[in-house]
Amino acid sequence: MTRQTSQSSRVRSQKPRTAGGALAGLLGALAMSVIAGVLVTAAVTPVVALSGTATKSAVGIFESLPDHLDPGKLAEPSTIYATGADTTVYEIATFYDQDRETVKWDQISQFVKDAAVAEEDPRFYTHGGVDVLATARAVLQNAAGQNLSGASTITMQYVRNVLIQEAIAIPDKEAQKEAYEDAMRQDVDRKLKEMKYAISIEKKYPKDEILLGYLNIALFGRQIYGIESAAKYYYGKSSADLSLAESASLVAIVNNPSELQIDVPENIPANTERRDKILGSMLNHGKITQAQYDEAVATEVTGDHITPRVAGCNVAEQNFGLGHFCDYVQRYIKADPNFGDTPTEREFNFSRGGYKIYTTIDLDMQAAGTAATQATVPSLMDGIDVGSASSSVEVGTGKVRSMVQNKPFNNAQDFLDSNPGYTTVNFNTDEELGGSSGFQVGSTFKPITLAEWIRTGHSVRDIVNVNSRKGVPYQSFAASCMPDGVYSYGSFDFSNDNEGIRGNQSVLTTIANSINGGIVSMQQKMDLCGTFETAQALGIHRASDQPMNPDTGLPNNPTLNGNPRDLSMVPSNVYAGVDEIAPITMAAAYGAFAGDGTVCTPVPIEQILDDDGNQVPFTKSECSQAIAPEVAAGVAFALQNAVTAGLADHARSAIGVPHLAKTGTTDDVVDNWTVGASTKVATATWVGNAGPVQMADGSWSRVSTMGFGNLMYADQTIWPAIMNAADARYGGDAFPEPSAAAIRQTMVSVPDVKGKSIEEATSMLEQLGFAVNDGGEVDSTEAEGLAARTDPAAGSSVGLGSGISLYRSNGKASKIPDGLVGQTGNNAKSALNSAGFDNVEFACGTGSDSKPKSNKVLSASPESGAEVNRGDTVTLALACGKKD
Repeated sequence: MTRQTSQSSRVRSQKPRTAGGALAGLLGALAMSVIAGVLVTAAVTPVVALSGTATKSAVGIFESLPDHLDPGKLAEPSTIYATGADTTVYEIATFYDQDRETVKWDQISQFVKDAAVAEEDPRFYTHGGVDVLATARAVLQNAAGQNLSGASTITMQYVRNVLIQEAIAIPDKEAQKEAYEDAMRQDVDRKLKEMKYAISIEKKYPKDEILLGYLNIALFGRQIYGIESAAKYYYGKSSADLSLAESASLVAIVNNPSELQIDVPENIPANTERRDKILGSMLNHGKITQAQYDEAVATEVTGDHITPRVAGCNVAEQNFGLGHFCDYVQRYIKADPNFGDTPTEREFNFSRGGYKIYTTIDLDMQAAGTAATQATVPSLMDGIDVGSASSSVEVGTGKVRSMVQNKPFNNAQDFLDSNPGYTTVNFNTDEELGGSSGFQVGSTFKPITLAEWIRTGHSVRDIVNVNSRKGVPYQSFAASCMPDGVYSYGSFDFSNDNEGIRGNQSVLTTIANSINGGIVSMQQKMDLCGTFETAQALGIHRASDQPMNPDTGLPNNPTLNGNPRDLSMVPSNVYAGVDEIAPITMAAAYGAFAGDGTVCTPVPIEQILDDDGNQVPFTKSECSQAIAPEVAAGVAFALQNAVTAGLADHARSAIGVPHLAKTGTTDDVVDNWTVGASTKVATATWVGNAGPVQMADGSWSRVSTMGFGNLMYADQTIWPAIMNAADARYGGDAFPEPSAAAIRQTMVSVPDVKGKSIEEATSMLEQLGFAVNDGGEVDSTEAEGLAARTDPAAGSSVGLGSGISLYRSNGKASKIPDGLVGQTGNNAKSALNSAGFDNVEFACGTGSDSKPKSNKVLSASPESGAEVNRGDTVTLALACGKKD
């Protein structure tokens, strides 16, 4: 009998045979022999009329057994594919519990079919599933024991294999073990069950289909199942191309795989012996000629052509540099409830399902990103755990078009131990999809704050104060979702990297030059909770859980919903991006800015087919309207300006496709980012320190990328390389025109605050959106300490948010009286003296003689109405006559 067993299942303990055991064996054999006598009839008709108590008893046992066996779907490898620009489909990785490739009848060499029948079941095409003669012989041979062997037809062997496969297909390990042990029992009950199943199979299927099923299900050693995979593994060819000698050698393995598989040199003699026996059977049954026999037995059995089908993502790394992406696809499926209720069940189904998984990756973009990354960021550097990751998603669909990193992927621990430049971590994804905890995104978070700015009715041309500041009150940040309606109490300091741009600047300038102060000013005019609600709508979340407070059970930093993946709702996040986020998350969010506000969850799979070509359901991208189209257009306008006139000028397209982009750098230049998009593809590139390194003093720190060549600028090379490839493949359109509200400069009239207290005047100006600066003291008629004037002056129309200088009165000024012109000099002087001006001078033209008593005033300096310090000199120009 052929047994499809593991190596360990071949070893069975031998118990001493007792008298009781012998008697039981004899009774079982008698039952078997009686049944054997009626099986031919039973195979033809379900009604069996027999006489005799023993016969009726035996048939009763037989008829009480189930007669239905569903062969079901055999386990096959699942394969991941990628498609090139020329539509060529490439196999990048395969996964399996059983290396099996099911083939059709005409895809198998006739030598294989004849060898199996000649040796295993010569009467296969004439019996009804059970060979009565072979069964009777086996009964006599086993009359004294329960371990019934022999007598198994190909159909019965097929039944046994199906039962084994049914057992192996149970995900639960305990249930699987129990079912497997039941399938492997060697007793009368099991043999009878196999017989009845075999008869049922024979009634339902043609002989050729049964033989085909047997050849596709059989174990050929290790994890090699089915004749096609066996031919490819042992001989590196299809089963249709097997020679006579090769066919017989493979069929020989099935009898006892662990002892006959030819990839073990010690097995070669045993395999040769059984192969030759099979060849002899084929000759005796007229399936081959004497000449064919002689040539085949003269052929040496070797293991020289072993061609393993290597499973796993390490192959994808070796051949395509896609190991980490392959791992991402695998994890994505194992997180998908479509493939099972539990992670264990999903992994089990994934490795057995025979799925053809066609991915979304663009090999041209991938190649461009890989080349640029390898040219700028090595996998290892002394003194820094250097890392780089770039993810690209298609705008409007979420399809992952490229996923690049500097460290190649490998998950074999012994390999990693000797190759420290490799890693099991995918820096591009969230922790559960690649093992990374993400990276601080720095100023690439600023556009999210900008989106909330535009959403709340502000313009990118509005003016804000951009200066660095100390002692900024936390309570100046409204937070409607927090208990007191403000973020917190106390204060904090912040500074700008670029101190060359100061004062009051437009939001466009703030974004283009990444000025922290401008973003702080913007946020002080909004609700902090609203900014993080916008971030959440854009799908932005931490790559791993935020540390939790053991006392409260909540994240250490405040969040919108108290979830550990929520962003830290702190003021510093709106301009400095302090949370660790995955590159693929940032790429998807920026895709919304380029795609009318629609954000799509990243998806690495185009389609999945089963082995019959049917579509297999999987979790596809979910798209939602994260921000209004007019908000997205406003953000795109500002980020395109950052490319054409700001710090992201390296993000210009090589072929003129419009790009939007934003750079980001974290404290101490640990992380460096470029994130941006065309209307077709969004890409996020991170370069930095992937983790802490041990310092000279023994401490651990995430060191700066400064001092490591051009590492801190590597993102400025990698991002354009990927996007230029994307532009060449997908093109790109102009970004939508922003709404007038998003780009107009809102004009506001400066109110007259003269005579108000400084506090009241300041409040009036700030309520209108002006940034108030202290202009110091000036001469004024107002009481000392009150508001004297503003610059721009009251009544002026200026841009919302503009800086207004507010001047305090020193109380030392009086107004130059009206009506001085036309009076005599003396009368005018008297009027000035009465107004508090003691220093009055007269002036005449050259050659003239001043007679203030009679000469009239032509003009006064300062002129009438001017507020002048009373100690200043007032000059009166007289209409003087010629000197006498």
